[in-house]
Amino acid sequence: MTARLPVFPLGTVLFPGLVLPLHIFEERYRALVRHLVGLPAGAPREFGVVAIRKGWEVAPTGPDGRPTPGGGDVTLHDIGCTAELRQVTELDDGGFDIVTVGKRRFRIADVDARSAPYLTAEVEWLPEPGGPDETAELLAARVIAVFRQYLGLVRADPEEISEQLPEDPTVLSHLVAATAALTVADRQRLLAIDDTAARLRAELRLLNREAALLRQVRAVPVPLGELASPPTPN
Repeated sequence: MTARLPVFPLGTVLFPGLVLPLHIFEERYRALVRHLVGLPAGAPREFGVVAIRKGWEVAPTGPDGRPTPGGGDVTLHDIGCTAELRQVTELDDGGFDIVTVGKRRFRIADVDARSAPYLTAEVEWLPEPGGPDETAELLAARVIAVFRQYLGLVRADPEEISEQLPEDPTVLSHLVAATAALTVADRQRLLAIDDTAARLRAELRLLNREAALLRQVRAVPVPLGELASPPTPN
């Protein structure tokens, strides 16, 4: 099943269930927010968040507010996550502060940069886990243990977060992927995994790798410029 979505390219990766606040100042994305707010009651107010593979979030614009042709070209990753609009605050300058929550993963089939002030895309919905999975539950317990050790290395007060770790394996896998200090590329690979157990296995490898490096150098082992800003757990 496919659908057409407005698309918001960002330098970060959004996961289902995670909160993403955004400050909207570009005219093309102001138009996107106005479009969503103006939808009929009960209509889904969703847009696609897709991590940028190459290019920049902010594009130069012409007098009409539209991006300058060729000036804001970006290359996007294929897999993204929809953001559901939960809260909108209109600002005096015409911009918006919004709060969104990640909802469902998708794969981009086609991008349209011409029919609207903002990008739109034809997307295919990706499968999500549909019931209890004993393997995922066993892996979730291991991920929780390793993640707590990891938090102890990177945070002054890890207990505040570790006590709130969800028991649901899928929710846990998304939270760990969004919260750990990983590169955009690492997070993108985790988002693309359809199976919760496979995602948890990948996170175990990543957490063990990061923890081992942290113990050796006592520093986050990735360049700051490559770190994605993690959304806030819902």
